[in-house]
Amino acid sequence: MKKLTYADAGVDIHLENRSIDAMKAVLKSKRSGFGAPMTEIGHYAGLLDMGSFALAMTTDGVGSKVLIANAISKWDTVGIDCIAMNVNDLYAIGAEPIAFVDYLAVEKVDPERAAQIAIGLARGAQISNMTIVGGETASLPEIIRGFDLAGTAIGIVDKDKVVTGEKIQKGDVLVGVPSSGLHSNGYTLARRIIAESKYTYFDQMPGGKNTIGEELLTPTRIYPEIVELVKDCDVHGLAHITGSGLLKLRRISSLGFEIDDPLEPQPVFRFLQEQGNVDECEMYRTFNMGMGFVVVVSEEEAAKACRIMGPGSKVIGSIVKEGIKAGSLEF
Repeated sequence: MKKLTYADAGVDIHLENRSIDAMKAVLKSKRSGFGAPMTEIGHYAGLLDMGSFALAMTTDGVGSKVLIANAISKWDTVGIDCIAMNVNDLYAIGAEPIAFVDYLAVEKVDPERAAQIAIGLARGAQISNMTIVGGETASLPEIIRGFDLAGTAIGIVDKDKVVTGEKIQKGDVLVGVPSSGLHSNGYTLARRIIAESKYTYFDQMPGGKNTIGEELLTPTRIYPEIVELVKDCDVHGLAHITGSGLLKLRRISSLGFEIDDPLEPQPVFRFLQEQGNVDECEMYRTFNMGMGFVVVVSEEEAAKACRIMGPGSKVIGSIVKEGIKAGSLEF
């Protein structure tokens, strides 16, 4: 059986990074004075100088997870995903979300589907203590097939609480925080695996209570605990583990990350790995593998950080000189 990869399914992470670098090389214009940028493009969120505090902004979408929602006509959770993918990036720089706008692009207007999407958006905003202040719906029959959902979030953070990773040093510990499943990344590969397997989205998940489609639509976890964490702990780094998996750690430090006690991935990851004959290394650089966030703190702060981040959170490793290692895997 051929080993499936993310690139085989149609997503080349390295090519995406080259594309991002090409855009960054051109996007050089910067505001001066009040509202000037405090960070370069490339972190989880951008920061603007508001005098006594910083305003954080980020934008993201749900991705091809919406195709599974369409396949089983279940749209009431993708709004949570849209909120989560944005606010989790705000949390990753230490900011507290305050407002959100959504963008719904459709092939054809469907009021029932829109109402279900709104249920998820409302729930996500409630979890993250944020107001949805507006949005846009666009009918684009010549561009969109089905629908696409994205949004933009803004947050606020005291300047002395901004977390960029610059305080990370050798000897710091890594606290892994559980995900709720695939979240909203790697779905091009996940869908390809199911399409080439003996299963459909309507089949029962082996060993589970949900169908495969329902399991894959498990909404992305939102991490409001980060707000308390930043207030009560000296946090050196925060990483939201999304597309490209553990490679996301490169966003916060050029030092090394050694993971010797990783979180246990949920059964859905092993199911997909077996059905697609996917290499272990490919799994960890495509999916979050059961860990949605990594918190970097000193050893003295580790127990407090685990307590604040909640059940399942634990020390998974430490900061070393170089490289990213998880057990026998190197990235």
